[in-house]
Order: sequence, then C-alpha cells, then structure tokens
Amino acid sequence: MGEKQLVTEPEIRERPKPDERPRAAVVRDALGVGVAVGLSGFAFGVTAAGAGISTLQACVLSLLVFTGASQFALVGALAAGGNPFTAAAGAFFLGTRNAFYGLRLSQLLALPRTVRPFAAHWVIDETTAVALAQPDRKSARLGFTVTGLSLYALWNLTTLLGALGAEAIGDTKAWGLDAAGPAVFLALLAPMLKTATERAVAALALVLGLGFLPVLPAGVPVLIAALAAPVVLWMKGRRP
Repeated sequence: MGEKQLVTEPEIRERPKPDERPRAAVVRDALGVGVAVGLSGFAFGVTAAGAGISTLQACVLSLLVFTGASQFALVGALAAGGNPFTAAAGAFFLGTRNAFYGLRLSQLLALPRTVRPFAAHWVIDETTAVALAQPDRKSARLGFTVTGLSLYALWNLTTLLGALGAEAIGDTKAWGLDAAGPAVFLALLAPMLKTATERAVAALALVLGLGFLPVLPAGVPVLIAALAAPVVLWMKGRRP
C-alpha cells in the first residue's frame, strides 16, 4: 500500500467547485471574442470616413453608441444620402435587441445597483453570448466584464485608426474600402443565424431591403426590412 497524500486546507479552498469554470478558461474565451470583434472597429472607421463623417464624429459614435450593427446601419444610410432622422431610426430599431439581452443578463449577473448603468453600456451580442455560455454567476460576471472591456477598448481604438487611415488615403471607393463595412456587418451577423427561423428572417429582410432600395429614400428600406421578424413569426404561428 502506498502512502496517502495529505491535502492541505488551502488546496481544498482553491479547488473549483464542480459547477464552476476555471478563471483562466473564462478569461481566455472572453479575450478571444473581444479581440476578434474589437478589431472590426477599423472597418467602421473607414466606412464612417467614406460616408463623410468626421473622425471626431466616428469616435463619439463608437464611444456612446457601441453596437456595431447599429453603427454600420447609421453610416450606411447616411452614405446613401438618407435623411439623418431616418438613418437614426433604423439604427435604433437594430439596437432594441440589446434591451432584451439586458433583461436576461440582469437576472444572471445580479450586479449591484451602482454598477448597472455602466454595465448596461456593454450589453451587446458578444458580451451576452459569453456570459450566457458560463455555468455559474461568478464566471458569467467575469466573462461579461473581460469581453466588454477588451471589446470596448479595441473597438474605439480601431475606429480612430480606421477613420484616420481613410482620411490619409483620400477616396475610399478608389481603393475598394467602401465594401469593408457591409462585409464586416455580414461577418458579424452570419454566426448568429443558428435556427431555421433566424435564417428565414434574415432572408426575408434581405429581399425586402434590396427590393425597396431602388424606390424608397435611403434609410427607409432598413425600416421596411425590420418587418421580416414579425412576418416570419406570424407565418410560423399559423402552421398546423
């Protein structure tokens, strides 16, 4: 018989509970998401500059709005000559999904009241996905914080670099950089379409948006495309 190994009290305390995820694994995954998506701010900076938005305006948008899809929708509508109010309305509707994320995260994270207003600014697709993927509240809080902090810092930094770079090279269309925004937008959207219903909504929204693009003012087709979700859900509810 071999000698029994004694486990000291500190070692017992340091062992993670069965339902807890190791801290290093949470940080690694959160940083991976934050860095990968945060670098896309460069494309937004380039797109904003191509739409005639100044570097200061682009940076303020990233600092205060901080939701990629809404930001791309706003500058895209402005670049097409759309009315600023219509462009803002389209961006607003895209951003309303974050309110529903917040309802779920408020229960999961259970943050102190003093912290909630600041945390609400980081409630986006990526932070929500990382937080919900964790098995316990402690890991969810850590994943949310690391993802939000890394993504917010990189998104704003690369927005500045993209806008400054676009101003330096001049006409972004001559370099083909005007396609960077839509390409990144699709890259961010594609991984979210996991179910048949989500793919149907995306397909119908695409048809509506492109179909009304030649006949309606810029920015309005985005609002029409927003009707895809209730239409698909209504049709799904009518199935026997």
